[in-house]
Amino acid sequence: MKVLLLNGSPNEAGNTYTALNEMVKVFQEEGIETEIVQVGKQNIRGCIACNTCKTTGKCVFNDLVNVVAEKFKECDGLVVGSPVYYASANPTVVALMSRLFYSVPCDKTMKVGASVVAARRSGTTATYDELNKFFGIAGMPIASGQYWNNVHGLRPGEAVEDGEGLQSMRTLARNMSFLIKSIDLGKKEIGLPKKEKPIKTNFIK
Repeated sequence: MKVLLLNGSPNEAGNTYTALNEMVKVFQEEGIETEIVQVGKQNIRGCIACNTCKTTGKCVFNDLVNVVAEKFKECDGLVVGSPVYYASANPTVVALMSRLFYSVPCDKTMKVGASVVAARRSGTTATYDELNKFFGIAGMPIASGQYWNNVHGLRPGEAVEDGEGLQSMRTLARNMSFLIKSIDLGKKEIGLPKKEKPIKTNFIK
């Protein structure tokens, strides 16, 4: 079993990484493989709605999105971490997520998702909601912890002083591990839920 973690912060060793790394420690204890991919400083453009991916199975822009796509196909869980910028996620990680979720043809059903947010003070819950929407639209169970999944700190690494925040990360990782293992067992025992053919209803005819 494997969890892929995306660090949406431009600071590779900042507070977002501190939160993700706290989760990695627990995943290792749970026997779950992990990989952190650094996203924050990458040059990732947004989706241009060309729909090329619908025929090729990958995004027309051959950058980190297509690299992450291959890892996403193989993982059992995805954690997306971001600092707060004006009460929202880093636009770079949002661009990656938008193109990733639209272009990847694999079945995302029952892959477990979780979002993690780092901030100096406010905007964490808005960013948390923003990132969770990617999981909700894809049929991915969303893992939760003991509080909103956030840590606080201004200077890089300052989040190590946020005892409650780090405990929330450990709880989140344990809960996510439980979900991943339970879903794996469920797949073997009863299989995935039945899927209907999608119905598309337009509001303007």
